[in-house]
Amino acid sequence: ASPSGASRSRHQRGENSPTAMKRFAYLGLGSNLGDRAAFLQEAVAGLPDVAGVSAIYETAPVGGPEQGPYLNCVAQLLTDLTPRQLLQLCQESEKAAQRVRDERWGPRTLDVDLLWVDGEEVNEPDLVVPHPRMHQRAFVLIPFCDVAPEVVASLPGAAEVMAADAAQVVAIGPVNP
Repeated sequence: ASPSGASRSRHQRGENSPTAMKRFAYLGLGSNLGDRAAFLQEAVAGLPDVAGVSAIYETAPVGGPEQGPYLNCVAQLLTDLTPRQLLQLCQESEKAAQRVRDERWGPRTLDVDLLWVDGEEVNEPDLVVPHPRMHQRAFVLIPFCDVAPEVVASLPGAAEVMAADAAQVVAIGPVNP
């Protein structure tokens, strides 16, 4: 852990340690502009170490301005990338989809969030793992449950959120990268 306590890892290893062990990491992907399914498919196809992908779900936007519905999915990676490297991967995926950040929670071609990394906790200004709001969002929890039901079951209040909002999260079909 750092002296400030800002970031802690349950496994002691360096950024590029040859002994870095693979563990599961989960990315939430969403799109509500352009060919939404194609943006998700291309993003998943461009990810390294994919071990599983949820179905695609259509959901209403949460927060932000008036905008169209989202398509969402969750990708499971079996990786030795650090949370910082995973954040960079998320940002590179968004850039490849020509994401524009004009408005907080505004419409986007692609949004990729780092949700969870097994054995890791990070609390830094630009990176918080586990994702601080995922347990409040059925559009994250329901696809997350497709690939890691045991992780979702461990999140306080997740079952209640999924039950309350399940009708607003509609399965569309598989991601076919």
